[in-house]
Amino acid sequence: MENSNAGLEYWLQWQVLVCAIILLLSTAVAVLLLLRKRSSGERGCLNPADLWTPCWRNVHPRWLLFYRAFAFIAMAYLLYQTVATFGFFVFFFYTQWTFALVMAYFALATVVSFRGCRIYARRPLAQTVGRDKFLKKDSEDINFGKPSVSKQKKGKGFIKLEVHHNPTPNEQLGFLENLLQIIYQTCAGAVMLTDIVFWCLLLPFMTGTDFQLTLLIGCMHSVNAFFLILESALNRLPFTWFGLVYFVLLSCAYVAFQWVLHACCFTWWPYPFLDLSTPWAPLWYLALGLVHIPFYGFYVLLKKAKNAAFSRMFPQTFVRASSEKKQL
Repeated sequence: MENSNAGLEYWLQWQVLVCAIILLLSTAVAVLLLLRKRSSGERGCLNPADLWTPCWRNVHPRWLLFYRAFAFIAMAYLLYQTVATFGFFVFFFYTQWTFALVMAYFALATVVSFRGCRIYARRPLAQTVGRDKFLKKDSEDINFGKPSVSKQKKGKGFIKLEVHHNPTPNEQLGFLENLLQIIYQTCAGAVMLTDIVFWCLLLPFMTGTDFQLTLLIGCMHSVNAFFLILESALNRLPFTWFGLVYFVLLSCAYVAFQWVLHACCFTWWPYPFLDLSTPWAPLWYLALGLVHIPFYGFYVLLKKAKNAAFSRMFPQTFVRASSEKKQL
């Protein structure tokens, strides 16, 4: 869509100021929530093993590692083909931001899974009474941050007690582990927004001489959600509503990126609802901010449905995340 950005008159329109206020308020609220969480010391009860063990008992963590590595390679190949076909201009669109972020998640998850498999392989059998039982014990019997007492020997008139201290999960979490959880929650809302908006809203109005749906474009708007939903069906990562904050920050960063590019060199918007020349722009921007809630909530419902259905259908083999078990 063509727009004139040669003078200040475009940026001094009243709707531009209102849209800027909406954008700044959304960013400020998200940042304040992050700072409040950091200052309160609220970190949750994430068990490090939840990052690399499957949610299916007796399934070796290497299978989750293989899946994550395959997803990363497949998405990297698709992104390479897209850039080779259309050039780096594709990163002008929110789709490629989301796609690259999901790919980064699988790359980071592969690294974390590899490290986890090394921990799993080095775990002495004497401590776990079998490696498969280690996963069960780690997910069900661990007491976070509290001493656990076990009977070691019972003799004449005494009982020998061995006290173990299980450190809190957050003491063991490093930068990569925390970043993995953040990217996972950000990707969830982003793929729902990208793919649903493309297939249900944009595509019906884009058919014509200027746009043709190809297999590559179709894969770019579906493979990311497919791989991430399948990942959610396999992993034990908890999913909280607070991840909506990171999702909002990603979208605000993209809108700010578009504003800067449009002010400097571009004369058109990649999506019609970002156009600031129409008096309806404030309503579009307000709606754009509000739709983050249902799109993120849709993924929350998927996770809850997974836990409820698998717990009922496979009670002996399905394992919840440790933080989710503590909430029951």
